[in-house]
Amino acid sequence: MSGPPPALAAARRAVRLALADLPPGAPVLVACSGGADSLALAVAARDAAAATGRQAGAVVVDHGMQEGSDEVARRTAAVCRDLGLAPVLVRSVVVTGADGPEANARTARYAALQAAARETGAATVLLGHTLDDQAETVLLALARGSGTRSLAGMRERRGLWRRPLLGLRRADTEAVCAAAGLEPWHDPTNRGERGDPVRSRLRAQVLPLLAEVLGPGVPEALARTAQMLADDEEHLDALATAGLVAARTAAAPPAPQAVGALDVTVLESLPTAVRRRVVRRALVDAGVPAGALAHVHVVEVERLVTGWRGQGPVDVPGRHRVSRRCGTLVVERPADR
Repeated sequence: MSGPPPALAAARRAVRLALADLPPGAPVLVACSGGADSLALAVAARDAAAATGRQAGAVVVDHGMQEGSDEVARRTAAVCRDLGLAPVLVRSVVVTGADGPEANARTARYAALQAAARETGAATVLLGHTLDDQAETVLLALARGSGTRSLAGMRERRGLWRRPLLGLRRADTEAVCAAAGLEPWHDPTNRGERGDPVRSRLRAQVLPLLAEVLGPGVPEALARTAQMLADDEEHLDALATAGLVAARTAAAPPAPQAVGALDVTVLESLPTAVRRRVVRRALVDAGVPAGALAHVHVVEVERLVTGWRGQGPVDVPGRHRVSRRCGTLVVERPADR
């Protein structure tokens, strides 16, 4: 007797591995948009849950950004219920903000998923990102001149989120849907035409061109690069954590209005890659908006350590200001200026 199709077997195995460390019976949720990736994940999660005696539910988020999105959400929820997932929640969100439609939608979606996990007591939320998504993420980071944190791409596990399918291709998820007799929803903005999101055009135009010029295996190579950088980033983050603690411990007591202080001597002793991470983390901890804090801001603050010539304070986003005083970097809050 033949077994399941290879793609379905691979998806089931990936989800089982992703859930292996959870307490027995801990419920999980699948974030499902109705596309091939998330539907394949829903099928695999259903099977893995049944095999391990746990409950698997689903959350469908309606962003309200396309005409008929509510109907897409309703149909997707119905498919999830037919698959046997429970509970199946539909959450409508309002997408607002100044970071652009894609980023704002992502923020609203993740907030809704977090709320659903709290409501249901889910131990994790499974996301349907694939190896192709990872390759696109790395290419975008390269084009934007990002550092290793962004080039490391999406993590398989981070807090509440788990991405079991990062080792599978988009063709695999389509094969899973075909094996399960499911017809995925095709997002009209994913055609890669002018005016579509950048990621969609990257998928439809750039990656095929790279394959034509460089040969097959480009997505796998990009994903492999992300994994290697993720390992490096984890080690550097650990060093930065220790450096931040040391710099704070050795710093002179800051003025009452200050929200952060770092010892310059400790910072000078750190390698550049670690020192910049320490500075960035200290600024974010002090209330500087992470999304607005660019590499140039971190470098300018670092010059107060490595290029000290008696210069004045450095302004950073959120109206914060960093000064060097008596061997200490001092961060002041906006309200004090």
